[in-house]
Amino acid sequence: MGNLIYAANVSLDGFLEDETGAFDWSVPDDEVHAFWNEHERRIGTSLYGRRLYETMRVWESDEWLTDEPAVVREYAQIWRDADKVVYSSSLADVSTARTRIERHFDPAAVRRLKETSGSDLSIGGAGIAAEAFRHGLVDECVLLLCPVLVGGGKPGLPRGVRVDLELLDHRRFANGVVYLRHAVHAPD
Repeated sequence: MGNLIYAANVSLDGFLEDETGAFDWSVPDDEVHAFWNEHERRIGTSLYGRRLYETMRVWESDEWLTDEPAVVREYAQIWRDADKVVYSSSLADVSTARTRIERHFDPAAVRRLKETSGSDLSIGGAGIAAEAFRHGLVDECVLLLCPVLVGGGKPGLPRGVRVDLELLDHRRFANGVVYLRHAVHAPD
């Protein structure tokens, strides 16, 4: 059985992107990128909302990777090796390998996917992750807190949902980013 892991870069005030939709403040340096590479190696299937999938699909192309550091090129291969499920009612088709579309988020289907998976799963995209939290599907929450306040934007964690957490691990990176890994406690 695989754990469903919500993982994200967030500003210190809890946002995935600022009010203009920018997230350039969260671009990882080589040390943080290497951390994400190791994290993603455990993931067999990534569950995405449409917008995050559209952002992530750049990793399918080699064209822009030629002059990138080895750690960035390595991430591209890790990303390509994972299966991907995109939740979208509007996306006509997908442009990446190992990817399928689901038209709506079905908690029972995600539960079955977790039960039959031989590796961990990730979930990304604020809206779809919020649904997973609401349905008690998230097993771990991994946040990289970036040393910036953006003042508003897209929240990194769901509103109106109480989730009790237990700290499992933490680390400080040289660039000031702080890693926090929590287990999610199921409600009694």
